[in-house]
Amino acid sequence: MSLALRREIVTVCRRLYERGLIAGQDGNVSVRLPGDRLLVTPSGMSKVDVGPNDLVEMRLDGTTVGRGRRASSEVLMHLRIYRRRPDVKAVVHAHPPTATGFAVAGEGFMNCVLPEVVYQVGQVPLLSYATPGTEALADSFEPYLATHDAFLLANHGATTIGPTLLLAHQRMESLEHAARIVLTARLVGRVNTLTGEQVNELAASRQRSGLGGPYPGCSTTSSGRERR
Repeated sequence: MSLALRREIVTVCRRLYERGLIAGQDGNVSVRLPGDRLLVTPSGMSKVDVGPNDLVEMRLDGTTVGRGRRASSEVLMHLRIYRRRPDVKAVVHAHPPTATGFAVAGEGFMNCVLPEVVYQVGQVPLLSYATPGTEALADSFEPYLATHDAFLLANHGATTIGPTLLLAHQRMESLEHAARIVLTARLVGRVNTLTGEQVNELAASRQRSGLGGPYPGCSTTSSGRERR
């Protein structure tokens, strides 16, 4: 099982790199293991170069299991998420360019615009800025962590979580894709939001699918125009 998960993490790291969601040493990925442990990407390596044996096994108390590389500098964020959310089995942190551009501009994705994003994660809040790799960054998740599965980090990047690594990664790709679409719509001159009825239909479909987990919903406006 551990080897399969290691290979899955490596595959996700390479996809993040190939799709331009990270560059250089950016980003980190982890998966929860049985027995309050996790596998996390190492510090100081480009994710495209990470192999199965480079991954670091840790306990949820932050201690490393065995010898090897040092864990990602962002591991405190991962540990906080796993401690607060027993349902979360995987965490993906990246610097998707367009979505991060919104974070630099001080915007989250709180409006109901794209059905796929509404269905998968609902609102995507903007977290307050904190220095990467610090407890303060982990603290910035607290107001939203119990109820959200995707987060924009002010002037930093994005983090997505899920019950599987596949879903956590898909959420990251969908977030960046949505950011590109919203930006294009703004350049065209208008962003139309979904109606309350349309959002309720998506929420009901999500519930029927058994996706589970917390769901924050998203904001609708009577005018059908994006609120900024």
